[in-house]
Formats: sequence, structure tokens, C-alpha cells
Amino acid sequence: MKLYYSPGACSLSPHIVLCEADLPFELIKVDLQEKLTETGEDFRSINPNGYVPVLELDDGSNLTEGPAIIQYLADRVPEKKLAPPVGTFEHYNLQQWLNFISTELHKTFSPLFNANMPDQAKKLFRETLASRFKWVADNVVAQPYLLGNDFSVADAYLFVILRWAELMSIDISRWPSLVQYKKRIADRPAVKRALQEEGLSTD
Repeated sequence: MKLYYSPGACSLSPHIVLCEADLPFELIKVDLQEKLTETGEDFRSINPNGYVPVLELDDGSNLTEGPAIIQYLADRVPEKKLAPPVGTFEHYNLQQWLNFISTELHKTFSPLFNANMPDQAKKLFRETLASRFKWVADNVVAQPYLLGNDFSVADAYLFVILRWAELMSIDISRWPSLVQYKKRIADRPAVKRALQEEGLSTD
């Protein structure tokens, strides 16, 4: 498999999951500004939408959209317990978290990365994110991971979003449980490996 990624982007989530799953893969870096891969290929020929991640399977087919990719990877290695079995309540709880992270957190960050977005608008998005982070923090007060005692693909996704908070001057220290949660995930060997492979700080 090949993972098309940009350092620190949402593609870090499937990168972490690939490391957790111990699956063989090749990393291909993408310049999102120029829309070129590190080998000079037009990235839009791979994903017409022009954004990462893209997971190219061994048969040449492509998967896009992070939540779909990490669910696919988890299903490839059920013994790793990166996602609860289909049909269980826990499986749908995972889907609930993936949808929440994708729509309520990930997409709310998008305007903050837009240089043309007015500061007043960014202030409103930061306030929305703060209310969402508080809700997440309340959910990890009494348990180590989003689904309880087991790390899941949702935790990999949320970890990436929490890294963005620091970049966008959103102080999560007001929620101690969230700080501890982020550190717990950052300390996982697979997470450290993915960060190192993307040239990112592991602190």
C-alpha cells in the first residue's frame, strides 16, 4: 500500500494507524500548494480534490477521506482491536466519534488555516472549538481512550486535531484530562514512529 501524505496534515491519522497495525506501506509526500508528489507527479491525477490522505491499495485502487481509510485499515487487522467488531454497539460508538471529529472539529479548524479569513470570524470558530473540546475532555476524565480502555482509530484521528490546537493558539491546558489524553497517545511507540517519519516533533 501507498499513503500519500503531507507532514502534520490529517493524513497523519492513517499514518499512525498503519504503524499501529504493523502493515507494510510506502509513504509518498505531497506538496499541497503545488499539487505535486515528491516524484513530480500531478497529485490531482491521484485525487482530483487535491488533498490528502489517499491510500493506494495493492490492486491500484484508491481510498480517500481519512475516516474511511482508518476504518478500512482497522478492518484489515481485527486482531489489533483498532475498531470494535461490526454489529456491536461499540462499533457504532466509534462511528459516532469519527463523525464528530470529522464534522465538529476537523472542519471547524479549516477556516483557521485560511489566510483570507477575517480575524473576527476566526475568533468565532475558536470559541466553537473550545466548546467542542470541553465536551471531549469530559468524556476522557474517567477513561484512557475515547471508547474506554482500548486505543482505537478515533484516538489517532483526535490526536492529530489536538496537535493543530497548539498551532492555532488554542490552549488546551484549561482541560487537564485532554492534556493527559494527548500525552498518553503521544507516548505510544506507533505514534512516535509516525511523527518521526514525517519529520515532526515527538514532544
